[in-house]
Amino acid sequence: MAQDITSLTGEDYLEGRSPGSDTEALSPGDKEYDDILELNQFDGLPYSSRFYKLLRERKELPAWRAKCEFMDTLAKARFVIVSGSARTGRSSQIPQWCAEFCLSVQFQHGMVVCTQIHSQQAVDLALRVADEMDVNIGHEVGYSIPLETCATGDTVLRYCTDDMLLKEMMSDPLLEHYGVVVVDQAHQRTVATDVLRGLLKDVGLQRPELRVVLLTAVEPGPKQLAHFTGSAAPLIRLESPGAGEVVHSSTGDSYFCSALRLALEIHHSEEEGDVVVFLVTTQEIDLAHGILCHERHSLHPDLGELLPVAVHPGQPGDLPMMGEEEETGLTRRVFLTSGPNEDFFWAASSVRFVIDAGLGKRYVYNPRIRTNSVIIQPISTSQARSRKQLAGPTGKCFCLYPEDRQLPLEIRPHVVESDISSTVLFLKRMEIAGLSHCDFIDRPDPEGLMQALEELDYLAALDNDGNLSEMGIIMSEFPLEPQMAKTLLASCEFDCVSEVVIAAAMLTAPTCFTVPSAELKPEVTRCHMKLQHPEGDHFTLINIYRAFKQGQQDPSCDEEKWCEDLHLNHAALLTADALRTELLDTLKRIELPVSEPAFGSRNNTINIKRALLAGFFMQVARDVDGSGNYFILTHKHVAQIHPLSGYGAESPKLGLPEWVLFHEHSFCEDNCLRTATHITPEEFIQMAPQYYFYNLPPSESKDILQNILTHGVSQCQEEKPPSSPDEPQEDRTSDRCVIQ
Repeated sequence: MAQDITSLTGEDYLEGRSPGSDTEALSPGDKEYDDILELNQFDGLPYSSRFYKLLRERKELPAWRAKCEFMDTLAKARFVIVSGSARTGRSSQIPQWCAEFCLSVQFQHGMVVCTQIHSQQAVDLALRVADEMDVNIGHEVGYSIPLETCATGDTVLRYCTDDMLLKEMMSDPLLEHYGVVVVDQAHQRTVATDVLRGLLKDVGLQRPELRVVLLTAVEPGPKQLAHFTGSAAPLIRLESPGAGEVVHSSTGDSYFCSALRLALEIHHSEEEGDVVVFLVTTQEIDLAHGILCHERHSLHPDLGELLPVAVHPGQPGDLPMMGEEEETGLTRRVFLTSGPNEDFFWAASSVRFVIDAGLGKRYVYNPRIRTNSVIIQPISTSQARSRKQLAGPTGKCFCLYPEDRQLPLEIRPHVVESDISSTVLFLKRMEIAGLSHCDFIDRPDPEGLMQALEELDYLAALDNDGNLSEMGIIMSEFPLEPQMAKTLLASCEFDCVSEVVIAAAMLTAPTCFTVPSAELKPEVTRCHMKLQHPEGDHFTLINIYRAFKQGQQDPSCDEEKWCEDLHLNHAALLTADALRTELLDTLKRIELPVSEPAFGSRNNTINIKRALLAGFFMQVARDVDGSGNYFILTHKHVAQIHPLSGYGAESPKLGLPEWVLFHEHSFCEDNCLRTATHITPEEFIQMAPQYYFYNLPPSESKDILQNILTHGVSQCQEEKPPSSPDEPQEDRTSDRCVIQ
């Protein structure tokens, strides 16, 4: 019979004793005892020599000194908080000990799951931990990230992104498959992590045997310590490795040039080691990468090779490999990134130099204009400390700001300044599953919450009582924003699923267009114009995907070269392809119809626009002066179409339409409408819910629409062109407008 886990101490775990084991009855000299010590407790196979090599390295980590205390606390407390900066072993060691804890009770309460913010970190950690545990990746240790799973039902320790675990909770709200849930990087305060913490409090109360472990790089305040239990949860502090030499300097506004000059000066020195440069914006990362790539060719060969690496979190194909590498000193990598990215370099032991601009970019959602604004402000004190520690005790950190600068104490929670429409849809779904309360540490902005509820109501995702409607339940099944999920469901009504699912995948994946440098801009524009569709940017994306798939089916076509020749992002197109497959699988699982492809026919074109309007009727604009100044109906703001759009200034192939539906308004960067498609006011009147239309603020554009509505011009039958007797029957789509 299994021993009560609360009777065990940390020393029991350190010495290899587990509940019900008889190893303490054997003398150290017995051969049987020796054999037990040599067998891996997770797969029953003898340990390899590499296991012992890595074990010696693990015992040097600051986290190892806290193992006894952690195992003791985990056995007695349901909620445990561990604080430790990068390079303490926080993310790699704690989950392993949780797996040992679950093994000690024969996994009777479940396995271990550990969440990460970024997909690449989940993969890197799973690979590293599988190596340390001396087991096969995908078996005892695995990972789950969007569009990729490398795990089985018997996986003991699984790393995953926080949004993947939230998705899992839709079918398993109490997480009964797990005995320990580890939430890593809690200090980053992302929306998904805060929602997960809020729900886990309720789950923990309903499942007393569940253990919840919170990992954070900074010591939490009293509010966070009291969140789970009402009183201070047990806190274990990992000893942080000492920082090396820190040099502060005041550069004013010229931190960018100073950072690049420092990187080149470091390369000219005799000291070995990689460099991490923390900049502020994506544009700065790309510009710095281009400059260093140009400068590297003029460096003396005796200095070794300089290898700039751009690190954009969340984008495919550009993250550095963080595995073990031989440090030959012949190549110096310069990682160019932006914050908060400290944890990307948790395993980069070759980093010896850090250059920190000390600034970060935040997107703050404004519900009144339904778009993001950008705020650039100093990083938090915890981020500054983490960056200093990345260089290690023998490295150097160059802080491009005065030592006496006042930094914010904490990162501001994303949930109070983000668009939370998707979050509200998810929480409404969890209410149906029995988790009726999400106890946020910091509650969402009331105005943002009301705007999210209003949007879901317009999309018919809520019933008259404010609960999730049948439409809303189906929408929550898709890994899409609510507006795009509604568009996909509308495509089932209008027999254009095959095309809309491509558009949804292309818009959800990272952009497939590469950003051209100044000298390549004319050539890139010409290449992209070849793929433009006369009906608009949504149709252009469908065009590009179809051309990409045709190339895949041609054995003589090199798809990577095809993408390179047309200046398209191959990794982004592969992501879109995987997303499309996932969306089609979801449609089939919930038994929704998938139409046959009909791209190019007139009826199909009209129906695609109807489906887009069913979800994006809140994102419609009108050219008020014929010169490209588009008036956005919802908040009376004027913007221009992005230059790289088919209607943009750099693509004269298409003329400027009077009315457009757009996917995104990038107010914070260039005040442009991105991914725009021509529509008619009649189509808008036909698809927009009446109560939304009447709530639009007064404007000349609304008067035009009202006039059309009053005179009854918008009739569905008038929209449909006469059908030819020879036209295929499947191209004759019903004009019923019943989606709302």
